[in-house]
Amino acid sequence: MTASTTAPWVDGLTVGEVIRTTAGAYPDRDALVFPALGLRWSWSELDRRIDAFASGLIREGVEAGEHVGIWSMNVPEWVVAQFAVGRIGSVLVNVNPAYRIHELEETLHQADVATLIAGAPFKTSNFVEMIETLVPEATVGGEWRSARLPRLRRLIALADRPRQGWLNWNEVERGDLLPELGRRERLAKFTDIYNIQFTSGTTGLPKGAMLTHRNVLLNAFYVGERLRYTPEDRVCVPVPFYHCFGCVLGTLACAVYGSAIVAPAPTFDPGATLSAIAVERCTSLYGVPTMFVGELDHPDCSTFDLSSLRTGIMSGSPCPLPLINAVMNVFGAEQMTIGYGLTEASPIITLTAVTDPVEVRVGTVGRPIPGVEVRLVDPLTGADVPRGEAGELRVRGHGVMAGYYRNPEATRLAIDSDGWLSTGDLARERDDGNYRIVGRRKDLIIRGGENIYPPEVEEFLHHHPKVAEVAIVGLPDPKYGEVCSAWVVAKPGVVLSADEIREYCRGQIAHFKIPQYIEVVDVLPKTVTGKVRKHVLRDQGIAQHSLGDAASVSTA
Repeated sequence: MTASTTAPWVDGLTVGEVIRTTAGAYPDRDALVFPALGLRWSWSELDRRIDAFASGLIREGVEAGEHVGIWSMNVPEWVVAQFAVGRIGSVLVNVNPAYRIHELEETLHQADVATLIAGAPFKTSNFVEMIETLVPEATVGGEWRSARLPRLRRLIALADRPRQGWLNWNEVERGDLLPELGRRERLAKFTDIYNIQFTSGTTGLPKGAMLTHRNVLLNAFYVGERLRYTPEDRVCVPVPFYHCFGCVLGTLACAVYGSAIVAPAPTFDPGATLSAIAVERCTSLYGVPTMFVGELDHPDCSTFDLSSLRTGIMSGSPCPLPLINAVMNVFGAEQMTIGYGLTEASPIITLTAVTDPVEVRVGTVGRPIPGVEVRLVDPLTGADVPRGEAGELRVRGHGVMAGYYRNPEATRLAIDSDGWLSTGDLARERDDGNYRIVGRRKDLIIRGGENIYPPEVEEFLHHHPKVAEVAIVGLPDPKYGEVCSAWVVAKPGVVLSADEIREYCRGQIAHFKIPQYIEVVDVLPKTVTGKVRKHVLRDQGIAQHSLGDAASVSTA
C-alpha cells in the first residue's frame, strides 16, 4: 500500500462542506466552464447556485434521505444538482441518459426515486416526453402520483415547463435562501449515503451501489493527489457526468483541489474537446480509449495548441501501446495515467503514477491508491495466490460501497464478512507491485468504456414474441474493444430475422447495448446441465466474422 504524502483534509466532511470550503479558499478561480455555452462560473458563483437550488428543493418538500434522480446530458445544472442534493442530506441517483423507457422505469423503481430532474431534449433523447409516456397521470395536491411508480412525487424540467404538474429548474432555483438549509447541512454526516450509481457489479442484473460521502471524497482526494492536482489545474471532462468517471474523478476531484472543471459539450465530441483544451489551456484530459482515438483522428487535430496538457486518466477498456504513445507525443500529455476500478469501489482501485515509465502505464493498471488494500485469490477456494499467478482481484478500504440498495443478498455475495469486495476480474501482481488485469471472471462486455451486462439484454430480448432463447456474448472489436453479439433461437413455427431484433431494440434500450452481430440459429450449444456454452459462441463469432482477439489488458 502506497503511503500518502498529504493528509486527506476531506475525511470527515460531506460533499456540501467540501464545496463550501473550496469556494471559501478559491472564490474567484474558475470552477465550472462550458465553452460551447459561453458559461464560466467561479467557485463562489457555483457555491451560490448550489445554495439557491438546495433551498428550492427544501421549499418543494424534498427531505433528507430522499432519492433525487437526474437524467440529463452533461449540462451545468447536472453539477449544481449533484452538489445541492448532497448539501441537504438527500441522495443523488444517477440515471444514464442513453436509457430508454424500459430501462428508465426499472431504474426509478429500483432506486425509489421520489424527485426526478429531466434534461432538455438532445438529439433522439427527449427526456420529458419519455417520462410523460411512462407516467401520464395528472398531479394530486401539487404532487405527482403514478400507479407505475408510486414513490415518484416531483418532476423538475431543465427546459421550459412542459405542462401542469412539472416544476421548472429556474423556478426551483429562484428565491431566497432558507434558514433550514444550514440546519440540513449540519445534520448531514460523512457516513451517510450520498449517491446511488447503477451497476451489475460482479453478477446479475443492474443493482444500485450505495456510495457514502466518505467513499467518493477519499477516492477523489487520492486520485487527485496521484495526478498532482492543484488549483492551477484545468481538467477537461468529456466523459459523462452520470458515470463515476465524470462525477467522482471529474467534478469531485476538481472540487477537492480547487481545479477547474471544463466540460466541452453535452456529449462526447472530438472537435469540441480539442477546442476546449486549446482555448481553456487544460492541463488534464479524461477519456476511454475510443475517445482518445477520436480526438487523434480528428482532421483538424494538428491545428489545435494542446501544449498545456500535462496529465489525465485513460480508463474503461484496453489501452494499447500505440495509443498511449500517440497521446504522449501528439498531445504532449507525458504524465497520462491508466486507472482501474469499478463503481462499487467509488471507483478507482489502482492507478499508475505520473512518473511511471510508459511500459508500466501500458502493461499494468498501476498500484492501489492509499487506504485501499488489494489481494488476489483463487476464485474457487478463496486462498491467496502467489505473486505472478492470476487470481480474482478483491479490494478492501475506504472506497468499498455501503452495499446494494434494497438487495442484501447481492451485497452479501459481493462483500465478505471481512469487508473484501469481489471485483470479478482476474489479475496478476508483478514483481514491481503493479497489477495487470488479465481477464474477467464473468461475461461483462465493455464497449468503449460502457458496461453491457448480458443478463439484462437477454432478459429484454426474451420479451420479443418470437424469441425462444437468446445468449449475449462479447466479441472483439478494433474500435470499441468489445461489442455485443446476440445468438437467438426462434419459437417453433415462426420466422425471425436479425433486422426484426434490431428494430425491437431501437429506442427501447441504450444504443450501445443493441447487438452489432445478430445470429438466428436453430439451437444454442449447451452443457449437460443445460448451461449455454458462451465460449463456444464467442469462438464461432470470431471465426465467422474474421475478428482478431481482444487485447489482454483491460481497465474499468
